[in-house]
Amino acid sequence: MCGIVGAVAQRDVVEILVEGLRRLEYRGYDSAGVAVVNNAGELQRVRRLGKVQALTDALSETPTPGGTGIAHTRWATHGEPSERNAHPHLSNNDLAVVHNGIIENHAALRRRLEEAGYRFDSDTDTEVIAHLVHYNRQNTASLLEAMQATAQELEGAYGTVLLDRADPERLVVARSGSPLVIGLGIGENFIASDQLALLPVTRRFIFLEEGDVAEITRSDVRIFDKSGAPVEREIHESTASYDAGDKGPYRHYMLKEIYEQPQAVANTLEGRLSETGVLDETFGNGATELFKQVKHVQIVACGTSYHSAMVARYWLECFGGVSCNVEIASEFRYRKSYVQPNSLVVTISQSGETADTLAALRLAKDLGYLGSLAICNVAGSSLVRESDLAFMTRAGAEIGVASTKAFTTQLVGLAMLVLAIGKYNGLSEDEQHGMVLALKNLPGKLDETLELASQIEELAEEFADKHHSLFLGRGEQYPIAMEGALKLKEISYIHAEAYAAGELKHGPLALIDADMPIIVVAPNNDLLEKLKSNVEEVRARGGILYVFADSEAHFESDATMRVINLPHTRWLAPILYTIPLQLLSYYVAIIKGTDVDQPRNLAKSVTVE
Repeated sequence: MCGIVGAVAQRDVVEILVEGLRRLEYRGYDSAGVAVVNNAGELQRVRRLGKVQALTDALSETPTPGGTGIAHTRWATHGEPSERNAHPHLSNNDLAVVHNGIIENHAALRRRLEEAGYRFDSDTDTEVIAHLVHYNRQNTASLLEAMQATAQELEGAYGTVLLDRADPERLVVARSGSPLVIGLGIGENFIASDQLALLPVTRRFIFLEEGDVAEITRSDVRIFDKSGAPVEREIHESTASYDAGDKGPYRHYMLKEIYEQPQAVANTLEGRLSETGVLDETFGNGATELFKQVKHVQIVACGTSYHSAMVARYWLECFGGVSCNVEIASEFRYRKSYVQPNSLVVTISQSGETADTLAALRLAKDLGYLGSLAICNVAGSSLVRESDLAFMTRAGAEIGVASTKAFTTQLVGLAMLVLAIGKYNGLSEDEQHGMVLALKNLPGKLDETLELASQIEELAEEFADKHHSLFLGRGEQYPIAMEGALKLKEISYIHAEAYAAGELKHGPLALIDADMPIIVVAPNNDLLEKLKSNVEEVRARGGILYVFADSEAHFESDATMRVINLPHTRWLAPILYTIPLQLLSYYVAIIKGTDVDQPRNLAKSVTVE
């Protein structure tokens, strides 16, 4: 969601700050701002509603030289998107603050600070932090101590950075529930909410832990844990890449990332498969001992990751020999649940910083699960660091808000987990060998499927005047139908719903008419004949069908049904059938004229509840 960048250096830092914000644009935001202590010792702030480019244009008209500064892209939570609500926020023109997260007790703190004489200029919860630190600064020896005192009063989630006009040689940062990473330079240091923002200036990072407060100067970094004790945190050398600056021949990042999926899947598989199975070390040290004990899997995730989890439930119970529950993280964390014996909790998140999923992991640790596994795309993320085991999907940077390659690589990771657990629960070597072979052949199958793009682009034209649609699937394809509906909603703004096809007679048939497109995913599996009966139910009621079918399923196009045939595959069909649904959503969005990469009201990484 929101993005933070800060720097303490001997050179002017505005260009570094703005470039960092550009690299975080993919997360989604509505305004941007920067604050710098300039060469005259004044706190200079520039904010703009809209894109980072608007901020860049304003800065070109108002030079802001200075060696210490902070910057932010905001995704509105409290207060409408506007310049007055954009970060940084000030207190008495002395302190500047940027903040990711939500301060849950902001209303009570606001009343108290107003009674103390502070005037609020925005509708945000963040301004409370600025004034509260300013208030506490009067009774403490340093900005660091003021932040430590303030942290004791804040309820909720925050990653925050403070800049003091009177002490411009340092930044103070605090993390609780919202990620922050320190970047180490030579004679300069940095802070950001994501290491991608700092790759142009450093490859050495320190990830702050829950409750940490840190003081950053040009020459030193001091970190204190939530008890106030000084601590050392490990320095990580990053190998992360950032290729968002080049879309290549593609019009949008989303299309580029759709076409990157064969290579992304190949990267996910590389070095992790033997001839007959998955190498347990793929999941981390101690995986073998843990997997031998697992008899139940609890998967927790949000959004697109939740759909990948639902597919995995079918796979785990069919091939893995264990029972499986799947739950949305925001539901799991707020209800009492029963922990099955010998249960592994699996969390799935592209960023590894999804607030509800991270909170669910922490709850699961208290509930007594056998162990925890994170399936994630970001190696240094909180979810990875706090889990017993981790599977890195290796999808590479995903810039489009609507997830594509992150989703398919999650499915590949889950398929490998099924093999890893299944071999201890009755999955034969012959079955493992066939499943491994299918995984190895998957990148080629994805390439074949992408060759259907021109047919799908033509089909998308029929959605130009549509406002609603229905997606149908059965078995492990039902979650893929859900994912297809989500993609269409996210980027084209067409209302879309997904149903298990067997549920048609229980209500959805009432919606069927010629103005309601019905999209069907139809692999050649054991449920094919049942699905064909559901298709006939739609046709009998005047529905117009768009069927993505296995080449051996024997569907034929006619006046009421458009068929696009996909390469034949069996157990990995959910991954294959994801591709045409992504392409359909993309081409419909192009026709509708929406912002494909940054759809309205959405953010890439949801780091607040």
